[in-house]
Amino acid sequence: MADDPGGALGAAERRAGRLGAAGYAFALCLVALAAVGGIALLVEQPYLFPSLGPTVMLFFESPRHGSAAPRNTLVGHGVAILAGAGCLALFGLTDHPAVLQEGVTGARVGAAALSVALTALVLRLLDCPHPPAGATTLIVSLGLLTSTRELLAIAAGVVLVTVFGVALNRLLGVRQPLWR
Repeated sequence: MADDPGGALGAAERRAGRLGAAGYAFALCLVALAAVGGIALLVEQPYLFPSLGPTVMLFFESPRHGSAAPRNTLVGHGVAILAGAGCLALFGLTDHPAVLQEGVTGARVGAAALSVALTALVLRLLDCPHPPAGATTLIVSLGLLTSTRELLAIAAGVVLVTVFGVALNRLLGVRQPLWR
């Protein structure tokens, strides 16, 4: 198979088809997010946030896809954090409560839309696709996580899940490109 990812994932697909690949994704998503969550508990930081879900799914469902490359993951979420924070400042929302408390306003819609558009633009220009970054920039521009401490926690969560994702795939013989 030309698209065979090799290792445990390839073997699971050959033995059990879609069910084998699903089991691989299930087990490793569980392990990676539980590990990051355990670290988050120990250090009392919000290292788990919604866009890590699609990130780990890419790592374990389609590890050979460009958007699952660690470079794309790290750059994608980094750009997203900066775009979200920049749009918060641009629209004067840095001292406002999150959209869940304040409600939807024109400024919040502008910040959200522009942050996703900027993230898409920059990632496309860098040839660095990572769709889960669209969720990260919304988390920031909607005011859900905005303090310097929270933004650093997002970045740390991305680094941790990337390290665990790559390490687990490599440990199990899956050929995930590091740079694409």
